[in-house]
Amino acid sequence: MSHTAESVWTDCLSFIKDNIKPQAYKTWFEPIKPVKLSGEVLTIQVPSKFFYEWLEEHYIKLLRVALVRQLGNEAKLIYDVKMENNYSSNRPQTVKIPSSNRDPLKPQRTIAPLESDKRELRNPFIIPGLQKVKIESQLNPNYNFENFIEGDSNRLARSAGMAVANKPGGTSFNPLLIYGGVGLGKTHLSHAIGVDIKDKYPDKTVLYISSEKFTQQFIDSVKSNTRNDFIHFYQMIDVLIIDDVQFLSGKAGTQDVFFHIFNHLHQNGKQVILTSDKAPVDMQDIEQRLLSRFKWGLSAELQAPDYETRISILQNKLYRDGVEMPDDIVEYVAKNIKSNVRELEGVLISMIAQASFNRREFSLDLAKQIVDKFVKNTKKEVSIDYIQKEVSKYFDMDVATLQSKTRKRHIVQARQLAMFFAKRLTKTSLASIGNQIGQRDHATVLHACKTVDNLTETDKQFKKYVEDLTKKLTF
Repeated sequence: MSHTAESVWTDCLSFIKDNIKPQAYKTWFEPIKPVKLSGEVLTIQVPSKFFYEWLEEHYIKLLRVALVRQLGNEAKLIYDVKMENNYSSNRPQTVKIPSSNRDPLKPQRTIAPLESDKRELRNPFIIPGLQKVKIESQLNPNYNFENFIEGDSNRLARSAGMAVANKPGGTSFNPLLIYGGVGLGKTHLSHAIGVDIKDKYPDKTVLYISSEKFTQQFIDSVKSNTRNDFIHFYQMIDVLIIDDVQFLSGKAGTQDVFFHIFNHLHQNGKQVILTSDKAPVDMQDIEQRLLSRFKWGLSAELQAPDYETRISILQNKLYRDGVEMPDDIVEYVAKNIKSNVRELEGVLISMIAQASFNRREFSLDLAKQIVDKFVKNTKKEVSIDYIQKEVSKYFDMDVATLQSKTRKRHIVQARQLAMFFAKRLTKTSLASIGNQIGQRDHATVLHACKTVDNLTETDKQFKKYVEDLTKKLTF
């Protein structure tokens, strides 16, 4: 039977799959497509230059063994690399990377410069807060590693951040995505990485910017017909830090331009650092091609600090402010404020202010007053995921059933209630609510809300559902 590119590659994959972990196989080999077989030379297509380099660095020996088993000792490999950083065209640019004559499976990169690389890069327009000649980093030097207290809840993210600071663009943590809830230190850690890089590599251009500001700059560039200048400006950055990247949700134009900037930076060995309030898998209304790039490096979660870490955070804050506070008061605050670092420090600042302005000593009574006020004023954050779980639990079904396409009355009503509370208790758009609750459109969500309103007025049992769930979700 004559070999084809598909049959040879299928047999290679069978061997490779038995010799690596399932996740590694899924990430690095499933996306590869066989293109052509010419004698002992197999051409495969990989999604990006980064993808090719990763295979070369980590799996070339395995590839060599697999291919030699199929095509003999004269086997050669050619990579077709889809280059997606040419933003001037929607068509991917394919660059052939031929194999070397010295090593049957060791390719050489022969990537021709793109048009965008040939023109002189310049700072094309003044971005608010940035000088025209020297790009200011927009970093806060007070946010550094020294005052970012390490604990079990943040050890991975902090260690990864330090590795990136030591070798920006030179680790497998590119991009580094730091995610977690409000007030857990995402912004602090991202600034700390940038500050450390500036100290160690003064010549590198580091820029911190929020996704909202990035979006506004892009909109301004479109209005003033300077979109290409906007792109070239960001392509000059060595270390780009984008805060709250989840706010790119639903902004197709901004996502598109960031996609091209990301590709250019990544393929040229520049470091990208992102923060988000959720993991890539939970991001809604973000293009799949962009989400896939977020997953290329490391996604590190910041969790709520444990008791010991909370104690350390409070003690560090007191030390930096030159304030002494009895241990029992510090312990009381740490035991009662658990959600995030921002609230923890907020209570401490309030106590110091109260004691100073009112000339009161630190006491447990003062601590209790301030902690009670903080806890009372802190509303429970309700997410669409939380709403779906609570509604499903109430109706004794799982979330998958709630999101399913079934038209059974009790399931439809549960789904409509989830949509109703998502609209009522979150600031999420109708389109995003529908997308998260079973891939429905905004019209379905609108219809669900009207149905719930009508049934609440006409059906006593249904009204009880609404009352019970309201108590559960808003206590």
